[in-house]
Parts: sequence; C-alpha cells; structure tokens
Amino acid sequence: MKTASVKESSVISVDETEKPQLGPGDILVEMHACGICGSDLEKVFGQYGQPSMRLGHEPSGIVLDVSPDVTEFKKGDRVFTHHHVPCYNCHFCNHGNETMCQKYYETNLSPCGLSEEYVVPAWNVSHGGVLKISDSLSYEEAAMIEPLACCVRAWKKFPYREGDSTAIFGVGPTGMMHVMIANAKKFSQIFCFDVNSFRLDFAKKFKITDSILSTDETRKQQILDKTEGKGVDVAIVATSSLKALDDAIDMVRKGGSIMMFGVPSKGAKLDLDMNKIYSKEITLVTSYAASDLDTKEALELIESSQIDVKQLITHTYSISDSQKAFDHARTGENAMKIIITK
Repeated sequence: MKTASVKESSVISVDETEKPQLGPGDILVEMHACGICGSDLEKVFGQYGQPSMRLGHEPSGIVLDVSPDVTEFKKGDRVFTHHHVPCYNCHFCNHGNETMCQKYYETNLSPCGLSEEYVVPAWNVSHGGVLKISDSLSYEEAAMIEPLACCVRAWKKFPYREGDSTAIFGVGPTGMMHVMIANAKKFSQIFCFDVNSFRLDFAKKFKITDSILSTDETRKQQILDKTEGKGVDVAIVATSSLKALDDAIDMVRKGGSIMMFGVPSKGAKLDLDMNKIYSKEITLVTSYAASDLDTKEALELIESSQIDVKQLITHTYSISDSQKAFDHARTGENAMKIIITK
C-alpha cells in the first residue's frame, strides 16, 4: 500500500509500506479522501511546533476489517476517523482543554491518515474517535469534518452576539469555514482579508460585506469607515502570517476579541505594542485542533446542510501525486480546499 510522509524539508515521499496489523480493539480503514490543512503544510514546508510529523489527519473511508472484540463497527461501514482522542479525566480535560491532554497526543492513526490503509487504535475506536457517515455524504465532504471541527472549537472561545461584525484574515479553506459559520450565526458584517485575489473573489459568493487585499494601505480605514469608527467585534486570524495578527489588533474594536487560529511557524515572533492591547481591553485567544466532541458537532452541521463544505473543494489529487497536491496547496493558486484520494 502507498503511504505519504515527510522525507525532508519541502519533499514528500510516497512509498510502498506493509499493510498494518490489527491489535485488540483496532479497526482497519481504507482511505478514500483526506484533506490537506495548514498544519500539514507547516510540517512539509515550515517549522512545525508540535511533536507529531505524521501527515493526514482529515481522512474518511470504509472499514476493511475489525478486531474480533469490536462490536460497534463492521466491515463496509463508511466512516470519518479522528486522529487524536483525549482521556476526559485529566486536569486539562476537566478544564475544557482536551487538545492539551497527554493522551490526545499519544493516540495516532497508523501509519498515518495519508495512507491507502491505516489502523485506528482501540482507544480512538472506543472513545468516540470514529464517526459513521451517511450514504448521502461523500468521502470528500467527510474529509472536511476535522477542519470544520477546529473552527467549531474556536468559536466556543470568544463571546459574540447576533448582529456582530467580524474580520477574517486569511480566507483559505478554514477561513472560509469561519465565514460560513459567521453567516450561520447571523453576523451583520463579514470582512475578508487575503493576499490571494482568487480567494478574495471566491469569498464574495458567500454574503460577505467586503473582501480587501491585505496589502491595501487603506484597509484599516475601510474597516473603521464601515463600522462607525469602532472596528469589528471579532477578528479571526486564519493564517500563519503574524502581520495579520498585527492588523487584527488595529481593526478590532475596544473590548473586542481576537481569535488566533492559523498555525504559526515554530519560533515565529512579533513585536507587539502591548499597551494597545491593554488600553483597548482586547481579548486575545488561541485555538489548537479539535476534540471528538467538536467533530460530532461538525458532522451534524454538514449532514444537516447548515454548513455546505462541498462548495470549498476545488481540486483532488491521487495519493501518488501527493507532492503536486502539497505544492499546489502551498501556493493556493486558483484553489481552495485540496483533497487527496486513494
């Protein structure tokens, strides 16, 4: 079977690997679709700041085999599989910080989600890490569950009301999911920022207030002019660019919230005027990954058609062409979500 992995900086190797063996409580899944996300790109092209370098944590597929002691799943089930599942008993989990749980990092798909076949460990199987999907949901749509779940988790971390305004910095696939969530939550104004003209034009289809180039020297004034001089209630930084965080501080209103959502490179630094953050009473929060609770909510949003993720899928590549897929995702040229298929 073919498995993709990081060979060296900017290089992906697709190798023939041995079929993984099932242990007690495990299930074997044939990957049918797996998305590429910002953390994957950071692993390949940047300096990823988390311990795991495995690729592919947005996989969906069909169950090929189950351990004899597995009763909840059977061969032929169509599933989404979450790569990490927390313990729900530790100090972090008891404080709602499931993605900080040590067990969360220990539960991985083997060899990884970007493999023609992979094993889901018993812990994940028995603790909500595998979700059955309906026949009406495509595998490509199911591969969007995890990134949407990350967005769902982020929205739980800051206050907002119906009628609020937001600026979303970086309107790649997850940035656009934030746009869709803001629309679903009836925000009155949604501003989108990016350096990619294709993505700004793409965003215009989604009932946004305005799309603005991140290099436009009048960008801050445009926001102030359209928000009665206040700035936006919520700023979501859905890019690794720390310059966007600097812009968010300028464009969020007094007492507003900034969600730092994009994955920065390890060691990335920014010279901030902390007096500005303090005097404006800005709440700056971060959100890392998602728990299986969030994936369940994301699946419900997709299957109920509240969030139509298939609109975001623009390209698919076979696993053999993983390098091309990642190179394309890095440039973002005329693309939104890129999915790798078997």
